[in-house]
Amino acid sequence: MPEAKVELSHRSPFELLVATILSAQCTDQRVNQVTPVLFRRYKTPSQLSKARLPELEEIIRSTGFYKSKAKNLVACAAAITGQFGGRVPDHMDDLVTLPGVGRKTANVVLGQAFGQPAIVVDTHVKRVSNRLKLTCSDDPAEIEHDLQQLLLPSQWTPVSERLLLHGRYVCVARKPLCARCPIYDDCDAKEKTVR
Repeated sequence: MPEAKVELSHRSPFELLVATILSAQCTDQRVNQVTPVLFRRYKTPSQLSKARLPELEEIIRSTGFYKSKAKNLVACAAAITGQFGGRVPDHMDDLVTLPGVGRKTANVVLGQAFGQPAIVVDTHVKRVSNRLKLTCSDDPAEIEHDLQQLLLPSQWTPVSERLLLHGRYVCVARKPLCARCPIYDDCDAKEKTVR
């Protein structure tokens, strides 16, 4: 995957932030079906901060956990509008103060929207990093730290995105698709199957 990019459709840091919040426990494909309607209705953080919850919930219902996601989106948009002048902040310490935003979401935004070195640790990165013996931890913060120690900062964003996509499409949880794996010869995972 020479050009690994986030699969969430977006045109701005705000759209990427919203899409990433919606992607929790949901596929990127489903989020990409919902966000065109959402962003036509709510174009700015200010507009989203004034959304009526029942209307917003209906738009995002198919992403799952829609009630809590709707509350977080409205509160997040209000914080962006009130505390950050309507602009998505570009620092980890500020991003994680936003409702619905943890380190994973913040790293997606920092790496993809702002071009900053960032390591996204989701379930796929966690699994692949452990299978490849890049870490021996199950804690996302420790995995992020371990990967930071192994990679140059300029590699953080592209490598973590490659690990994520590799885990999503090849090194899947139940039955890894080892026959399709481009790094098969370098892998010592106990889940590895014979080609």
